[in-house]
Amino acid sequence: MQYRSKYIGYAALLLGVLSLFAASCKKDGYALPKPSDKLQNEAIKRTLGPNIVGQPIEFAYAMAILPSKGKLVSCTAEASIAGAAGTYMDNRSYYTDVTGTDVGVTVGSPSVTSGATTTVTYTADTSAATLRYFYVIPEEARGKSVTIKFTAKSSNGETISTTMGPYTITRMDMRLNMKLSNKNMMYISIGDSTVYDSAGAAAHAGNIDLVYLYRNLTTSAFNHALVAPAADTTYLPGVLLPPGVNRTAKLLKVFNLQDHNLAPTEQYGGTFIDDVDFQKLDLTGDPNYAINLKQGAGVWVETADGKYRAYIYFNAVATAGTATVSMKRYTLTNGK
Repeated sequence: MQYRSKYIGYAALLLGVLSLFAASCKKDGYALPKPSDKLQNEAIKRTLGPNIVGQPIEFAYAMAILPSKGKLVSCTAEASIAGAAGTYMDNRSYYTDVTGTDVGVTVGSPSVTSGATTTVTYTADTSAATLRYFYVIPEEARGKSVTIKFTAKSSNGETISTTMGPYTITRMDMRLNMKLSNKNMMYISIGDSTVYDSAGAAAHAGNIDLVYLYRNLTTSAFNHALVAPAADTTYLPGVLLPPGVNRTAKLLKVFNLQDHNLAPTEQYGGTFIDDVDFQKLDLTGDPNYAINLKQGAGVWVETADGKYRAYIYFNAVATAGTATVSMKRYTLTNGK
């Protein structure tokens, strides 16, 4: 019975806060609703930013019933499109201790996913819990909308549900922490979302969009650079391109655009590049090179065939001629 007092208090607090929030939005004279003796539930989406294929969306689902009325039996999350591998519901209920730390206590068996439905069956004698659900966005959802229906059941036969969404899934995708090195892993394919060495570039010559290089020149501030293979050789000093690597591209160098997905630190929280940014991007007249790039810099890119736009962010650089970059990529359809 020890679980009941702990979690009923937490859930009651959550529902109370929601009621107070509602009251603050009403005119004078509004009366707080009386506590219900029925099974109750609330859900929130915890993750921020765009919903990207392969990434999880995290939810917190709170449910509670008066201990005198019964206890929790099960909790399910049903997605309108089945989640990818790794989709699960945490079988621990969370509360915040006096230090502000989230503490999880096991209240059910490990979740079981069947198709689009994920279920936790309670093993603890508890009348209130808050479970976290992680929906990994599948390829099938790209460019579509997803809803999540949460359902709780109690031992007295009551059932209650709430539906979250719809959530638009982006068309863009993402590749994190690609390693670049001068004179080795230096050939970037936007379409393949891959970095190649010289042999790999020769084998995929028609897909190479950019060359990474580092030059410490005394005549100009060159340093780290991304350059299209078709650029003037002035911007490819000492580079012998593999056979067939000859594409051009449009590039625009920017600073102070630290996308939180590509640079996931508290320092850069709150800024996200989304589909609409790629749709509105206009690189008309921009060059096919970007030099003097530094850590924290970014480069907008449009491929020569007009099929892809990308944002490449420099997570780290070194004077040894290496860099770590992350990329968001958007596939254009009819120029949009």
